[in-house]
Amino acid sequence: MEPFALPHLEARTATLEAFADTIIPGEKRYPGDRAIAGVSEGGGAVTAGALAVLEMPESGMAPSLDDLASALDVHAEEYREEHDMGADDTAPAFVTLPYEDRAALVLELTRPGHPEKVLWTGLALLCNMAFDTAAHLHTAEALADGHVGLTALGYRPPDEDGVWRFPGFSYRRRLAELHPDTIPSGSLA
Repeated sequence: MEPFALPHLEARTATLEAFADTIIPGEKRYPGDRAIAGVSEGGGAVTAGALAVLEMPESGMAPSLDDLASALDVHAEEYREEHDMGADDTAPAFVTLPYEDRAALVLELTRPGHPEKVLWTGLALLCNMAFDTAAHLHTAEALADGHVGLTALGYRPPDEDGVWRFPGFSYRRRLAELHPDTIPSGSLA
């Protein structure tokens, strides 16, 4: 067991949630929530399902999550040392950092030229996907359930038949005529 008395998977989850919350912050889920810093109102990447997206086989990250969480905590320990913050073994190292320090560390890890940039940028992009697209859910169901990211971005639900139609043109004019082989669903025959 880690010094902060969390089983391995809980420690990994806390670290990955803290990373996701650094990418798209949200509000704390409960008063003692340490993974979510609580610097924003409403739900962020964690509430949007970042862990579900990271753990999807399609993301390609699932086999690496244990190692990424451990590496992030090592980077956080080094960050604490470099900034004379002292040790804090009450939670995983990244989780113990204040939000501003989490953000500074993530910025360092994702800067051009950092040798691990591809890993951390990939992790950040997947956290964004959870919020921006609900990649782990069917869009109509996510909207019906009030998905925090899709709602915040102004996605509207499909028409009653489950198809999205956009009768108002964004440029206030039709840009092209429908292809003659377009069927009622909007696909080409």
